[in-house]
Amino acid sequence: MKQQLQKSAIEVFGSNSKVKATAPDLKILHAKIGQLTLGMIF
Repeated sequence: MKQQLQKSAIEVFGSNSKVKATAPDLKILHAKIGQLTLGMIF
């Protein structure tokens, strides 16, 4: 059971994953945070 979990975890979380995370655009995120902050204040 443990070996099966380890093999499955490598397939799911391993470096062979086809989907790669991209870095978010910080300017867009900062702008959105600013908008949300102003919306809470006013």
